[in-house]
Amino acid sequence: MKETLAENKRTIPLSILDLVPILSGKTAMDSFKNSLDLARKAEQFGYKRYWMAEHHNMAGIASSATSILIGYIAGGTSSIRVGSGGIMLPNHAPLVIAEQFGTLESLYPGRIDLGIGRAPGTDQLTARALRRDVTESIDDFPRNLDELRTYLSAENSISRVRAVPGEGLDIPIWLLGSSTFSAQLAAMLGLPFAFASHFAPRLLHTSLKIYRDTFQPSEFLQKPYAMAGINVIAADTDEDAELLASSLYSSFLNVLRGTPNPLKPPVSDMDVVWSPSEKYAVLQMLDYTFIGGPEKVKKMLQAFTRETEIDELIIASHIYEHEKRVRSYEILSTIAPVINS
Repeated sequence: MKETLAENKRTIPLSILDLVPILSGKTAMDSFKNSLDLARKAEQFGYKRYWMAEHHNMAGIASSATSILIGYIAGGTSSIRVGSGGIMLPNHAPLVIAEQFGTLESLYPGRIDLGIGRAPGTDQLTARALRRDVTESIDDFPRNLDELRTYLSAENSISRVRAVPGEGLDIPIWLLGSSTFSAQLAAMLGLPFAFASHFAPRLLHTSLKIYRDTFQPSEFLQKPYAMAGINVIAADTDEDAELLASSLYSSFLNVLRGTPNPLKPPVSDMDVVWSPSEKYAVLQMLDYTFIGGPEKVKKMLQAFTRETEIDELIIASHIYEHEKRVRSYEILSTIAPVINS
């Protein structure tokens, strides 16, 4: 009986979501070097993917040119999958993304993921500067996604407009979302789905249910595959982790206040930084945030994966000191949750 039970258990794959934070007192170049070092360490620790997210007009995030950074990270590593979490498709012509990721897949075959989101990843004024037209309807995203997938298909070889390189390459496309819209679309198209529960926790369970209940098998995926974004701040002790987490709180407080400043060093008392109402709002956004030493984080992750039956976890860690950020991911790699398969 013990052998049978063991055979029915599996370790949840772990991946990394890197916003490439710019640290207070540091430069974007420092952030790029830190990200490459973290990716190399993640490869050693056994992480499955290393994704970066597209954001614009934010003084604390250096991942605006996401495709370029994917090439930088992939070129400095050897086996870990590298991709976007995600590319914000409304900001780009689908042909441009097909060409960019076709180039990346040609350079680093079998290692590139294309995660797609439908938010602009910025404010409306910057969105206008990026794409010139902000009058899109709810139908534009599925139409643009279909155009992108067409450019990447082998069947598009007879078209007058082709993605070279890109056409016919096996580039996994993920749909990302913080609402039920992308869950429904991913299910309809038979694509893997990633939910942004690291900052938008409210609809996680509803979206997962919709995705799983309505999933239609495709040539790309025979059964639903869902990934959840979470925040983890792990350290050797619970007390150390709580201190490090203040940088995460400050980062989300900046979002709440509309002041996207560089990531700040930890502080011993957040109550002198935020008001009670701000604290409540930030903690609501960070509902799926796991902070503590190895044993505490392990128990929380085990409970989360059991509750959600998630297929994969992608983890963001807003930690100011690079060495402690690396240490957090190292600790996490040793306590990956195990669930019944």
